[in-house]
Amino acid sequence: MTYEGVPTPIYIIEEKRMRENLELIRGVAREADVEIILAFKAFALWRTFPIFREYISSTTASSLAEARLAAEEFGSLAHTYSPCYTDEEIDEIIRCSSHLTFNSLTQYERFHERVGQADHRVSMGIRINPEYSEIATDLYNPCAPGTRFGITADKLPEQLPADIDGFHCHCHCESSAEEFERTLSHIEEKFSRWFPQLKWINFGGGHLMTRKDYNVALLVRLLKDFKRRHPNLRVILEPGSAFAWQTGPLVAKVEDIVEDKGIRTAILNVSFTCHMPDCLEMPYMPEVRGSQHQSTTHHPPPTTHHLSPITHHLYRLGGNSCLSGDFMGNWTFDHELEIGETIIFEDMIHYTTVKTTMFNGISHPSIGILRLDNTLEILRKFGYEDYRDRMD
Repeated sequence: MTYEGVPTPIYIIEEKRMRENLELIRGVAREADVEIILAFKAFALWRTFPIFREYISSTTASSLAEARLAAEEFGSLAHTYSPCYTDEEIDEIIRCSSHLTFNSLTQYERFHERVGQADHRVSMGIRINPEYSEIATDLYNPCAPGTRFGITADKLPEQLPADIDGFHCHCHCESSAEEFERTLSHIEEKFSRWFPQLKWINFGGGHLMTRKDYNVALLVRLLKDFKRRHPNLRVILEPGSAFAWQTGPLVAKVEDIVEDKGIRTAILNVSFTCHMPDCLEMPYMPEVRGSQHQSTTHHPPPTTHHLSPITHHLYRLGGNSCLSGDFMGNWTFDHELEIGETIIFEDMIHYTTVKTTMFNGISHPSIGILRLDNTLEILRKFGYEDYRDRMD
């Protein structure tokens, strides 16, 4: 779909693609006999929860707000983990949680009695650190030296506290089944001696099983084999990106074209720092429909040999905030861009939507969903009041 004529800027979730992801994830859960739940930190659009509830029954939260979203909007208590709980929030988090994982033994000692006094049973766990991860970017690597996440094997008592039911381990980011296979060997090597004391293990998120080249068969086999080795353990996975992977774009528009020192910049009605923050944080290079990213930092003439023979009109894409660095890369198109032209950033639903800001008070993209009958439903528009109220 070209999205021509759609009022921009707007994030568009494509229901068909989302359901395809959900079908695959549900199939893995059933075949491997594990529980796969949605991590809100990657996708938390509650207006889509009726669709999700057709395929999964639980979610995972990392804060009080996410735990409330699970209980009050998704309709089931959350599997909750946070790097730290506070006196002010812990009781409300307990109310909204079915599982609660502590990041440290200090946090466990501080709060486990209050968890045990809850009106409903809350299964408690400990986050472990296998001291192994293949994530190359330290910003996303929870096992990097000096990490604040989890407990290493040498710091665990041989006999776990009686009210600890499970281990939680997260050390992946958009990772493959092959990476999980290698990581799993480290987890078992370091922590399997405690498994007989447990009821469940949560292998966290980052299992990008909906990516086209992901080896789903290997993932299923690994999970089945693990369950055969440890039949007492219920296995949980909590991916985020996998649910919303390739489920829709951010649609923008060219508002101006400026040039300085031979560099042409197409200024858009969206901002990288506000609406695509991972592009500047990671940096993550987006995919622009009908365009090719060029690795050169220069602005060569159209005849330069290393540019694509098909696309040769080169532009930097710039955001509409006042941040000087609010731009991303050099992109070639097969035509001269025009003011008013649509620019489509692919795969902008997972993580992007939950990390947006209203910095600079610039217009925030609407959120829409493309239904199965190809009708576009606008779920939310943002205006001045949304910006003003964030400043209260």
